[in-house]
Amino acid sequence: MKNLFARFAKDESGATAIEYGLIAALISVVCIGIWGTIGSSLTAKFGLINQGLQ
Repeated sequence: MKNLFARFAKDESGATAIEYGLIAALISVVCIGIWGTIGSSLTAKFGLINQGLQ
């Protein structure tokens, strides 16, 4: 039983997948935040253009 826990503690193969998952989640959160900011700015600009054309 002790040997099983020792092997489990030394096994790092799952840690890499978790790290990549966390990095992907962080990048997704940043992208969503940036797109939200840019999206509202673009909506305002297109609204001004629409008013100018009418």
